[in-house]
Amino acid sequence: MKAFTFDTAASEYNEVRPGYPNELFKDVIELSGIPQNGFILEIGSGTGQATLPLAKQGYSITCLEPGKNLIQIAQQKLINYPKVTFLNTTFEDWQIEKSKFHVITSATAFHWVDQKIGYLKVHSALNSMGKLALFWNKHPRPYTGFFEEVQQIYHKIVPEWPDPNNRQSDEDWINETQTTINSTGLFNQLKIRKYHWFKDYSSDAYIKLLSTYSDHISLEETRRKRLFTDIKNLIDSDFSGVVKRPYLTVLFISEKIGD
Repeated sequence: MKAFTFDTAASEYNEVRPGYPNELFKDVIELSGIPQNGFILEIGSGTGQATLPLAKQGYSITCLEPGKNLIQIAQQKLINYPKVTFLNTTFEDWQIEKSKFHVITSATAFHWVDQKIGYLKVHSALNSMGKLALFWNKHPRPYTGFFEEVQQIYHKIVPEWPDPNNRQSDEDWINETQTTINSTGLFNQLKIRKYHWFKDYSSDAYIKLLSTYSDHISLEETRRKRLFTDIKNLIDSDFSGVVKRPYLTVLFISEKIGD
């Protein structure tokens, strides 16, 4: 399972993965109506990047994460928040606590969950008025500047990889995800929020970011090193050593239907 590959790059993941905008967490709290003493289940908590902003609000959070190295980093990050618990397990293998949680969240992780199990198990774990909050970071298109030029390097070194310009549009992906959630018949009142923002990376930091992506991690070492060297050289020579990475974060939040 590719989700486990992130554990091999846990330190880099914690250092350079971008996290999520503060406005998103404000919207999760407001739209979910979670009480001050509410219970949250987080699916795929990683190094706690989406856990910490909610832990600071005082909620009790149960975090499910299959990567042991990722959990170790997250536990240190949240050591001052005793109401946060980490379980080294996948969502599929987790021993469900039925009808307990006010909110179930998953940050750029729910696509790893077996869809035959995921939504139904979420529904069972939520209380009668519980909310499901799924969110992802995307790279908006069209690609420009560095992100357009770097494709020549990818085409040369990993020509078998699909051209990202041909991937599904963000709007089509949003509509498909919306349709998937609605078609389960388990949730309603779906709301969607979008957040556009940027993050600057030095050439070294950008290479670290790439080293946390599952497809790059899985690449044969010699080609991966060549790819990273060429990309770093492009950033340093043509872009003054800095990449301004655009992000589109999309939140889907919906309410459980019945019990």
